[in-house]
Amino acid sequence: MESHLNRMRARMREEGMARFCCTDLSNVKWLTAFDKVFDDEPAHLAFVSDDEAVLHTDSRYADAACRAACGGPWSVDASGGFHARWIAEKLSRDGGKAPDDISSVLAIEDSMSLAAFRRLEKSLVEQGLAPAVETSDFVLKLRAVKDDAEIEAMKAAQAITDEAFGHIVSFMRVGMTEREVQLELEEAMRRLGAEGLAFSSIVASGANGAAPHSIPGGKVLEPGDMVVLDFGARKGGYCSDMTRTVCMEYATEEAKRVYEAVRTANEAVERMLRPGVTGAEAHELAERVLEHAGYGGKMGHGLGHGVGIDIHEQPNLSPRNTDSLCAGNVVTVEPGVYLGGILGCRLEDFGVITPDGFEVFTQSTHELVII
Repeated sequence: MESHLNRMRARMREEGMARFCCTDLSNVKWLTAFDKVFDDEPAHLAFVSDDEAVLHTDSRYADAACRAACGGPWSVDASGGFHARWIAEKLSRDGGKAPDDISSVLAIEDSMSLAAFRRLEKSLVEQGLAPAVETSDFVLKLRAVKDDAEIEAMKAAQAITDEAFGHIVSFMRVGMTEREVQLELEEAMRRLGAEGLAFSSIVASGANGAAPHSIPGGKVLEPGDMVVLDFGARKGGYCSDMTRTVCMEYATEEAKRVYEAVRTANEAVERMLRPGVTGAEAHELAERVLEHAGYGGKMGHGLGHGVGIDIHEQPNLSPRNTDSLCAGNVVTVEPGVYLGGILGCRLEDFGVITPDGFEVFTQSTHELVII
């Protein structure tokens, strides 16, 4: 299995880049593949050239980073201070010039904050060096194709999420609040082995379900409510993401029609996903299925998104993505119907594009669960 660092270097050579640095925490995590080193603080810079890979960090992370780097291709500089000054001084010591067959001295990611960019710009000038060259989504595009270890981590995260769904439907009762359900759901994922949450869970009942990102509150679950449950766990540094919609005590006729339309759209897309299909084509198929069922224009969001270290990654299943999917892309399929003031319904799986189709990680039932 080719390492993330080797993939990065190969792409840099293709693009004529001598050196690359990034500070986006998820990109740093992906490039180094260090385990149990990083928290949520953006205190790190990854520097990559053809013959060197250095993590610049500070003393708080020195021991863990050095242990993770031991025996591998990465070295650790825990001298701290501004990344901009460190990288400029390093380039100056190295001669500050690109090899003859490489066009740029230093490439950076365009997600860098403006303040960090200004510091870097100033530091390069002070060292008499050429400006850095901005790139767009350079590492993100590499991260969009998952390797076997990443896929196994997401399967493990999803196994926790599936088990948590089985627990929560046995726990939920009419009279509970959305917030009570959310707290129990999230605690269940942790009890089952999650390192943390992929995102703050959504529990949206009745009319609240018509807001796709409703925030759980004091609304009480009532008989006949559709309840949207959107949640995910984090395991091995990677996320899971699933949504199921259940009914409390009984399902109204409208709820049954909406659910069947959403389920049909989900399953139609999952059957058609394979390399060569574009994100736009997948989204448009879901829209056609919903329109045929009488719910045209009632989804209002993109059909799906990539998942990995972050809960939202590339590629997207949306009208704007005309790029072809490829084997190794991990995406969600989450069609929904939202009827303002009445109800919402969403059914979400996630899985990986394989050479000949789509392998779904999510194992929870597609049948409408009535509690």
